[in-house]
Amino acid sequence: MPLSEYRFTRRVQFYETDAAGIVHFSWFFRYMEEAEHALWREAGISIHAPDTGVGWPRVAASFEYHRALRFEQEFEVWLRIVEMTKKTIRYACVLAQGESRIATGALTIACVRRRPNEPMKAIDIPPEIAARFQIADDNG
Repeated sequence: MPLSEYRFTRRVQFYETDAAGIVHFSWFFRYMEEAEHALWREAGISIHAPDTGVGWPRVAASFEYHRALRFEQEFEVWLRIVEMTKKTIRYACVLAQGESRIATGALTIACVRRRPNEPMKAIDIPPEIAARFQIADDNG
């Protein structure tokens, strides 16, 4: 069955915080990417499978921050596929503690052909990959 979302709980590590003890903004992008990679593993594939000649560069990424996240706090990361075109996948991400949203983000990746000594070129998502995913139900 195709997957549309992935959730996990995480705890803030000390090295993820700044001098004020608050998670540095750059870590939110890492949390989102961690969820993305877990989603792909759950689907039985790797986003960076060797010898495929296919890559997934990020073409857009954003976060809005709603409240601070501090050392030792546990939070949930929820990544959902909200759009798939022939060449791209767009995710929405929510970081939350219970009902309180900490941050909301978005990430768009494009499918490209990778060949040595050539620039990347956008290609259609291979059917064997596209079949592993679906757009999340808006009621989720």
